[in-house]
Amino acid sequence: MWTYEHSIESDAAPEAVWRLWADVENWGAWNADIASIRISGPFAAGAEIVMTPAGDDPVHLLVAEVKVDELFVDEARFDGLLLRTTHRLGQGERLRTRVTYRMEITGIGADELGPQIGPAVTADWPETMAALVKLAQD
Repeated sequence: MWTYEHSIESDAAPEAVWRLWADVENWGAWNADIASIRISGPFAAGAEIVMTPAGDDPVHLLVAEVKVDELFVDEARFDGLLLRTTHRLGQGERLRTRVTYRMEITGIGADELGPQIGPAVTADWPETMAALVKLAQD
């Protein structure tokens, strides 16, 4: 298994961050890497998200879990691997909102392939999360 986690704290209300997460078709407003995105229905467990990063092939994500104003989990599967990303809201210091993204890569060859592909997938998280909380504060 390969894991990576990044957190950021903000004065944005958790509900404001949640509204941006739940508005999947507008993720490009805070995630500059998205060329196009669509969701198969409401933002709920079982929905499929097709996200096309700039200059890359579409990525198919399954929304595996949703707890409103708390967390959502998406999963991508390919070549025997499962890339599971948890997006969580919590309480930071001084009543601030803590936003945490955690990726776990499991499956056949994850110990070898995870360190090869994981850093590329998660490289933009600090910038993306900073843009997310900035927009949530506005």
